[in-house]
Amino acid sequence: MKRLLPVFPAYATPLDKAGWWALRIACISVLVFLLAPILVIIPLSFSDSSFLVYPIPGWSLKWYENLFTSPEWVRAAKNSFIIAPAATLIATVLGTLAAVGLVRTNFPFKGALMSVLIAPMVVPIVVVGVSTYLFFANLGLADTYLALIIVHAALGAPFVLTTVLATLQGFNQNLVRASLSLGENPLSTFFRITLPVIAPGVISGALFAFATSFDEVVVILFLAGPDQVTLPRQMFTGIRENITPTIAAVATLLILFTTSLLLVLEWLRGRRR
Repeated sequence: MKRLLPVFPAYATPLDKAGWWALRIACISVLVFLLAPILVIIPLSFSDSSFLVYPIPGWSLKWYENLFTSPEWVRAAKNSFIIAPAATLIATVLGTLAAVGLVRTNFPFKGALMSVLIAPMVVPIVVVGVSTYLFFANLGLADTYLALIIVHAALGAPFVLTTVLATLQGFNQNLVRASLSLGENPLSTFFRITLPVIAPGVISGALFAFATSFDEVVVILFLAGPDQVTLPRQMFTGIRENITPTIAAVATLLILFTTSLLLVLEWLRGRRR
């Protein structure tokens, strides 16, 4: 019990102690305020009512059964697990190569290039949706998996880039120079020396890219056709047209999935430290 209590320095005044507790209470209150709407959804997914209501009249798993048996939801899940992994793979490769190239070389306008590469993180997603639709529509690629994968890869690559760049800041470049001086070629040096060291950063960036693609809905609304509906778009359509507890079931599974990704990220950060 004593370990759970804070150990204040000898010079701490009562006001300092009160400020410490006030800060912790405020942080916990904000956290509860942010998490409460999310946690409220979980019990609703087990309700036997056809409406999202409290108090819950009874308990049932029928909405999970409907989720796994409904053709619309199954198709949406299939599309999400087609688009997100493909986009993540492309984003991880491009983001990692860009990060390694930016760290190893110095050239004019390097900062400007970095700004361009991370632009998808700051440009409003509606602007991205409209511009990519106009671009791919002229190429005849609208309503295709290829267009969605390319755009989602572009949205995820900046996360990989920034994460790998942060990892490379502590990388000893002398290891690469030593490998090259011993006759190893650059490609083999990258896979045998650089990549194992920066692997936690690469994996972290890939997880961010996957979550970005998996949760994205605005670009899907612009680019996807009836055959490319993903889980976020199916949820959006369900909320707009007919709200059922099936949406709560999907939301619960997505919460568990996202939480698992965050736990993996924290584990990788611990390994990196």
